[in-house]
Amino acid sequence: MKIEIDSNSGFCFGVVNAIEKAEMELEHSGKLYCLGDIVHNASEVERLRKKGLETITHKDLENLTDARVLLRAHGEPPATYRTAEKKHITVVDATCPVVLQLQRRIKQAYDSHREMVQLGRIEKMPLILIYGKDGHAEVNGLVGQTDGEAVVIQSADDLDAIDLSRDILLYSQTTKSLEGFRNLVEEIKRRKTSGKFEYFDTICRQVASRLTKLKEFARSHDAVIFVSGAKSSNGKVLFDECHKINPNSYLVRDLDDLDFEVLKDKQSIGICGATSTPRWLMTDIAEKIADEFRN
Repeated sequence: MKIEIDSNSGFCFGVVNAIEKAEMELEHSGKLYCLGDIVHNASEVERLRKKGLETITHKDLENLTDARVLLRAHGEPPATYRTAEKKHITVVDATCPVVLQLQRRIKQAYDSHREMVQLGRIEKMPLILIYGKDGHAEVNGLVGQTDGEAVVIQSADDLDAIDLSRDILLYSQTTKSLEGFRNLVEEIKRRKTSGKFEYFDTICRQVASRLTKLKEFARSHDAVIFVSGAKSSNGKVLFDECHKINPNSYLVRDLDDLDFEVLKDKQSIGICGATSTPRWLMTDIAEKIADEFRN
């Protein structure tokens, strides 16, 4: 049996940066709080917990003082920074540069249009739409740049509840699919009969480029083990695409999810994962499969 780990799978730059910052902080102090899971992978969260990284919620943040708190790659809304300042909390900011740039872009657009309304240059604020997963940490941070006024849309179905006669500015969560974004743009164009429509492709190309490579990888193996945490929206998207190419694709969270029965007649096994999947976990799974079928 041939077992191959996809060289293009695993942590994206933003996640690598966040974990490196966390580990550096922990080496110095042995204790660090993280606002939300540092990555949507339970195995990696547990590894870092053993090193001293404690995951907290926004409610917990309100009860902390004089602590050090890491903000993960997903980013946070301005309100989080205000809370940290009020509570004398030292922020270790690990917001992904791509996400940070998008936050600034949305805030600049929102502030500039609000100023134009105040000066009487335009009558009404444009509607800021964000194509993304409602409630996702990154999306919450993006909506926060608009004082909560931006509207999140997850698919074209959500357009039914939107006043498309207004001027519209459309942005995207950085990890959404290019195809989904383009389809949404075309649907808005089709439905819109008045007002301006501007759209901005703000999808991370490092993430987007993985889809094409993943399809090639899935096609080249008899079976595929896709490793991803249950909370990873990126993992769900990539696995679904992987399964379309290769029906013998199986989603696993960790070693306990492996089903060797579905692999026993396969000659070539591919192992891949989401942008939140640690390399060490894919390696452990490859070794476990090799041990099981070693003669």
